Formats: sequence, structure tokens, C-alpha cells
Amino acid sequence: MSPPTEPNTSWPEPVRAPGLRRRMACWLYEGMLLFGVIFIAGYLFSTLSQTRHALVHRMGQQAFVFLVLGIYFVWFWHKGQTLAMKTWHIRIVDTHGHPVSQARALARYLLSWSWFLPPLALIRAWDLPVGSGSVFIFGWISIYAILSRFQAQGQFWHDALAGTRLIDARL
Repeated sequence: MSPPTEPNTSWPEPVRAPGLRRRMACWLYEGMLLFGVIFIAGYLFSTLSQTRHALVHRMGQQAFVFLVLGIYFVWFWHKGQTLAMKTWHIRIVDTHGHPVSQARALARYLLSWSWFLPPLALIRAWDLPVGSGSVFIFGWISIYAILSRFQAQGQFWHDALAGTRLIDARL
């Protein structure tokens, strides 16, 4: 018979995510702050490309904004918090409680598009009008947020897949 083994102490105790209301309030605040980031990025792109009409270079501008948002989130998540996360006392760490690497932050950024890409793809495929599409997007966001209740530590699914977790920064 083999001797009893010590429990694995390299893994921290499971830490539940901050409450869903707090995370969604942070999410909404992040969106308000991103308005400025996207405005500046769009203005910069339009100025540098000398775009005179909104639909000219549309794909290039979308790619540029996607890149700028990626830089914003990867930078701040690697540091531990975005500006909105600081306000709501939420911190991002990896599954071991260590700061998030830039590669893991990039993976989380790409996976976090699951908030928007599924409904946008269906809106495009079904050619829904703006009003119906908005209802569809907000419905999906609500469902996606509620699905975090079915994740073991209450994290959003993109966090679970990226190997990150949100924790209370006040602890």
C-alpha cells in the first residue's frame, strides 16, 4: 500500500468572482470609457487615411479599432486592471493568482469577443434590421452573463477558457 500523498498546494483555493451585478456595472462603465478610445482611434484613422466619407476604408477602420482595443485591453489586463476595473475594485489574475501574461491577456481579448460575435454573425446571416438586431444583441449579452452562474467559480466563460479569473481587489 502506498503512503498517503500530500494535497496539491500549488493551486490556490477556489475564489468566486465578484458579484454579477458588479461585474456588469464594470462592463457598462468600460463601454463608456471605450467610447473615448474608439473616438480617438477613429479620428486618428480618418485623419491619417484622409477619409472623407464614413463608408470609405470601413474595413480598414474596423481592423484598426480592433487592434487599438486589443492593445488597450492587453496592456491594462497585463497590469492587472483597466480603468473601469479599478473603479469597481476588480482585478484580473491567472488561475494561480499571478498577474496575467501578455499572451494570456491576448487570448482573453480574443475570447471576450464571444460577447458580441455570435449575435453579430446571426444578425448578418439573417439580415435583421437595426431594431431587431439590438434586441438580439442585448438578449445574448444577458444570456452570456447569466451563464457565468453555471461556471464552477462564477467566472465568465471566456475567462475560464483563457485561464484567467476576476477577483475582488479589496481582499
